[in-house]
Amino acid sequence: MNITPLITDNISELLVKVIEFTQSRQITLTQNINNIHEPEFVPQDLAVDEFTEVLNHAIEEHIRHQRLVLCDTENIKFGAGGSFSVEPMIDEYAKELLEASHDEYIELQISKLLENSLNQRIAAELLKQKHGMISILE
Repeated sequence: MNITPLITDNISELLVKVIEFTQSRQITLTQNINNIHEPEFVPQDLAVDEFTEVLNHAIEEHIRHQRLVLCDTENIKFGAGGSFSVEPMIDEYAKELLEASHDEYIELQISKLLENSLNQRIAAELLKQKHGMISILE
C-alpha cells in the first residue's frame, strides 16, 4: 500500500517511515516462520536498532532546525521522493535458536511479530489522529 501521499510535514513523514518499515519487517518475520522447514534456511530480520537511531537523529534535527534529515546506514537507504529501502540481515540469535529448539524459535518470531504489529498500530494511530483519517492500514 502506498501511504506516501499522507506526508504533509516532518512528523508525518517519520510516522509513514515507521509504518513502511514495520510492513517490511512483518514480511521478513512471516517468511521466517513459513520457511522453517526449507533446507538451508537462514532466518533474517531488519536492522531495528539502526532504524531507531536514524529516527532519533531525524527527530533531534527536527527539534533543532525544523527540518528532516534522514541519513543512510549500512542496511537502510533513503531515495528520492521519500522512498527508502531496508535490507534484511541474518538474525544470528534466531539462527542458533532454530538449531536448538523449533518451539522456542517460533515463540521468538511470534513475539517479534507482536512487537512489530504494536509499533505499526501506534504509528498508524498517531498519523490517523494527526490527519483526522479513518484508517490507513485497511
